[in-house]
Amino acid sequence: MAPRIEIVAALDSDLNIAPLDGVPLFRDRSSLLAAGPLDFIDVCTPPSSHLPLARWALEHGLHVLCEKPVAVTRADAESLVAAARSARRVVVPCHQYRFNPVWRQIGEWVRDGAIGHWHLAELSVYRLKADGGALPWRSQREESRGGILLDHGTHLLYSLFDLGGEPRTVQAWTGRLRHREYEVEDTAQLLITFPDRIATILLTWAAGHRENRVRIIGERGTIDWHGGLLSLERDGHRRLEIDYTAQLDKRSYAGWFAALFGAFADAMDRGEADEALVDVTRVAAVLEAAYESARSGSTVSV
Repeated sequence: MAPRIEIVAALDSDLNIAPLDGVPLFRDRSSLLAAGPLDFIDVCTPPSSHLPLARWALEHGLHVLCEKPVAVTRADAESLVAAARSARRVVVPCHQYRFNPVWRQIGEWVRDGAIGHWHLAELSVYRLKADGGALPWRSQREESRGGILLDHGTHLLYSLFDLGGEPRTVQAWTGRLRHREYEVEDTAQLLITFPDRIATILLTWAAGHRENRVRIIGERGTIDWHGGLLSLERDGHRRLEIDYTAQLDKRSYAGWFAALFGAFADAMDRGEADEALVDVTRVAAVLEAAYESARSGSTVSV
């Protein structure tokens, strides 16, 4: 079967970047456009350039697949939504955690009522530092626009909203606990309220070890994800435990992205991605509210 998506060119202004075998590498946008017909661009740059590149692509009639977060304020997100609709092109964020097998299983259990109505979610991510060397771009505000809340937190936000619906308020703290050389936060803590449930999120680049933890507590049981193990407890008894260690290895991430690109291709075929635009706006609104709450010390409505 012929591939649905083909990478026909790359664009990077960094002269130290070498081309991939068989893929022409261009150094400026006009050269890229002159090389031949394109259907879309995949924006894989730091967050500071996401909006300018997405808008440029829409102005030239191209669909957009964009790294997260696409936008970090509600106003920016809404302006991009308007541009996408005006251009009649789709904008889809790289929210690949939706294709993570653990999150998919958690979603299935929640939708099937395995733990009843859930009322408390606790999500934690521990890392020793930001990815990318001694002083990575993620630590520089001009490129990153924010720290771990924006970088890893985006994935937890849309994953959480898939389970809990529309958030109402955010109370947040951000700071640098360990990496004083960073220009952005290395740690963030959020309390997010929903109409009938709450969620807490702890994110840090200042930990002593690498670990992920998700616990979702419902009226009939608990879902617990720790490391590579996912378990379901009902009425005080562990009913099921699944080992996802192999599927969570980074070598398996290609499968997640293949599914993401498939969904993107479907959206281009349909000529609409309204759910993706809602996704972009909701994440941006919560990120903006969280940073405002951290600055003001108050609870902020979403």
